[in-house]
Amino acid sequence: MNDTILLDTGMDLLVKGLGLVEAERFVFLVNKEPFDYTKWRQNLFEGMTGREISTIAMELRRKTKEKERQEGNDGC
Repeated sequence: MNDTILLDTGMDLLVKGLGLVEAERFVFLVNKEPFDYTKWRQNLFEGMTGREISTIAMELRRKTKEKERQEGNDGC
């Protein structure tokens, strides 16, 4: 995958997940100041149990599937 396709795909995913305005806001915030994505990700689930992380992931997946059904997109 080349850089252009990666950027397009990433932005498409942000827009689908957050909506256009929030996706643009996310990009703005990331670019606004020095940001260490790797460090941020390492601390993202700090202090949480595997069960807590799993519960959050399952709820997010449920909401995503529900949204896809409402939009007439079964994810296929």
